[in-house]
Amino acid sequence: MANHQVRLRKKEAIAEGTMTFYFEKPAGFQFKPGQFANLTLVSPPETDAEGNVRMFSIASAPFEDDLMFTTRMRDTAFKRVLKSMPFGTEIKLGGPFGSFTLHSDSSRPAVFLAGGIGITPFRSMILHASRSRLPHRLLLFYSNR
Repeated sequence: MANHQVRLRKKEAIAEGTMTFYFEKPAGFQFKPGQFANLTLVSPPETDAEGNVRMFSIASAPFEDDLMFTTRMRDTAFKRVLKSMPFGTEIKLGGPFGSFTLHSDSSRPAVFLAGGIGITPFRSMILHASRSRLPHRLLLFYSNR
């Protein structure tokens, strides 16, 4: 897994206390829907004991142009810096990592159970399955306040 420098392209509040951040996708960067990446802040203006690295599920599907990460905005130095970061700011992207991906046996339904921000890996999987016209039967049970 390589490390890449990527730039922030867009950010938006998508729900109360929740934001989505869009970063450029490096050329040749490939991932499976459901995987995650490490985001590392480069020379942040503030830091705390939790450090400058966080793991986020990749919420975008592989065919989408940007890498999308969605998070609850707790009051940490990392998330304050991320929220205030100007467009074009570079961060380090590590990964992809993980094996939480859609199974290959299309004769078995895939049942997704998610709550709140836990929807992010399923967004990637469902968009990819739909776009690729995978024969899987997908069932999503989702709850959010």
